[in-house]
Amino acid sequence: MHLGQPAIDVLLKIMRVEKNPWVIVGTKPGARLTDLQPFWQRVRARAGLKDVRIHDLRYTFASTAVASGQGLPMIGKLLGHAQVQTTARYAHLAADPIKDAADQVASSIAASLNQVA
Repeated sequence: MHLGQPAIDVLLKIMRVEKNPWVIVGTKPGARLTDLQPFWQRVRARAGLKDVRIHDLRYTFASTAVASGQGLPMIGKLLGHAQVQTTARYAHLAADPIKDAADQVASSIAASLNQVA
């Protein structure tokens, strides 16, 4: 799993529990949290995001990567997919950037035509 520096910076600022190497600790000393759902329910409640699932965070990450121009093979590596076909289900997320590009090209052509006329 690869994390960008902004994510690492957030993790480094989280107060640590002495003698526990985990960021999100479990109830037993030195243990990690094994069931994220109760924790996630509290996070969602505090953030006012009652309908957001953990998987939605992955989806948002992937859609942001697509919108920024990253290719599906790279996005697959970032998400930990072994096969690009697994990542291909995110391909539809590229529709808005493609439409934006088409609009920009068409606008540029229209502006050129208006200058000639």
